[in-house]
Amino acid sequence: MIQPHETLGQVAATHPEATHVFLRHRLDFCCGGSQQLGEACRRAGLDPYAVIGEIVAEGVTGAPVRWDTRPLRDVIEFILLHYHEPLRRDLAVLTEAAKKVERVHGKKASCPHGLAGLLEQLTIELHQHMDKEEQVLFPAIESGALDRLQMPIRVMVQEHDEHGALLKRVRERATNFVPPLEACATWRALYAGLDKLEAELMQHIHLENNVLFPRALGA
Repeated sequence: MIQPHETLGQVAATHPEATHVFLRHRLDFCCGGSQQLGEACRRAGLDPYAVIGEIVAEGVTGAPVRWDTRPLRDVIEFILLHYHEPLRRDLAVLTEAAKKVERVHGKKASCPHGLAGLLEQLTIELHQHMDKEEQVLFPAIESGALDRLQMPIRVMVQEHDEHGALLKRVRERATNFVPPLEACATWRALYAGLDKLEAELMQHIHLENNVLFPRALGA
């Protein structure tokens, strides 16, 4: 049974279906994964036992993969295929859509001015981050080189925090991904795409921060 004293990261790692509930309630289980479930719920004005009930109900509909029990090589392959490759593709598409919205609707008060610039910054940072993981960190994890993991993992976690902060700025600039009434199809698709990208990036960071990295360090 899930307990309120467990951290969001622990719950998400051992009950993967919890990530859907946490996303629904905007509970930060990736960069903020060290928060206790009960405390995070209280800060958000939620009943922790009601949230636990939602997680249990979510688990009845299916059994997601328990990545905390799979070989590290499998976890890394999943991250590369399910997160890294789509992220590179989707960021480019969303950035171009943001540029179009700003170009076409720039005179409207509701236009998300500066959103494209934030997405370009996020793209640069994430590309550099993923390159370091793919070229240095992940091969070291697969080789079992524990003596070479402490510092790279510390850097990656810090960068994850920076990505999370930048994502918050994107959400604020895009009015919580709720398009105004006058939004065109591209504008609406942009906000829907950003909402999806944020959810996937949070799950991506969670899988690394709370599952892959601790297991690689033998924690």
